[in-house]
Amino acid sequence: MDVIELQNITKRFNGLVAVDDLSLNVPQGSIYGFIGPNGSGKTTTIRMIMNILYPDKGKILLFGKKHFGARIDHVGYLPEERGMYKKMKVKDLLKFHGELKNGSNINNEINYWLTKLDLSEWASKKVETLSKGMSQKLQFIATIIDRPDLIILDEPFSGLDPVNADIIRSAVLELQKEGATIIFSTHDMNMAEKMCDYIFMIYKGRKVLDGTLTDIQNEYGTDTIRIQTDKGVSAMKEIPGIDKVKDFGQIQEIRIAKNADTQEILGYIMKQSRIKRFEVTKPSLNDIFIRIANPEKTEVNNA
Repeated sequence: MDVIELQNITKRFNGLVAVDDLSLNVPQGSIYGFIGPNGSGKTTTIRMIMNILYPDKGKILLFGKKHFGARIDHVGYLPEERGMYKKMKVKDLLKFHGELKNGSNINNEINYWLTKLDLSEWASKKVETLSKGMSQKLQFIATIIDRPDLIILDEPFSGLDPVNADIIRSAVLELQKEGATIIFSTHDMNMAEKMCDYIFMIYKGRKVLDGTLTDIQNEYGTDTIRIQTDKGVSAMKEIPGIDKVKDFGQIQEIRIAKNADTQEILGYIMKQSRIKRFEVTKPSLNDIFIRIANPEKTEVNNA
């Protein structure tokens, strides 16, 4: 069953098309990653799913039904703009959200999630005393305190250090294993690549990618070489068959031209430098993102 079904939705603001004839199906129990540049329409799409905004055209179904009003049962939403009652104590805030959502075993859930997200010692502290990272974890708990069937997270990892990002990642996967369907919007391509069952990319209001990571990578073929040499990026200048090079310092990613021979490219580079690593692979999600959103951006261009 599809938990979310978007049928040809369009949204305009003062004549500007923010979302253009978008259709999307989110299967039950999946983690669906929403990616796209700033201003591409991700947050607008999420707000339409949540009935904060209404489409000018098209239909949105949740759990097979059309819903009205901003309060939707069994749905948890963590917006990109964080906001909590700062004068409330942490445990009181979570109890308030749990009762607001008609959750069950609220006290047990509060204790469980405070422990899991390393916030137990702050339970009786006021929200205003928490650090930014702690506040984000607290708002995440408030979002999922009733263990909703659908969880929508807008940039849940933004601003978190690696330890806290890993804690949130673990919690999201736990909720999925229990049957929740999860959408998260992110600019972290590495996290999306590792976590998501499906990837959806919106660019200038239109859907440009939709499918599993494998399907998306297969569409772009095997045109990427990851290489490490003694001379770094300087060993790859003016070599036939190389379209573009992205320099990561220790490692370079080469995009080869159509019909180019990887062995010939390897031979040219070997004449320039000793090779430590050479791998022909599929493009990363990050590379595909840049190809779509900023196709002219490149550190070395041999075309």
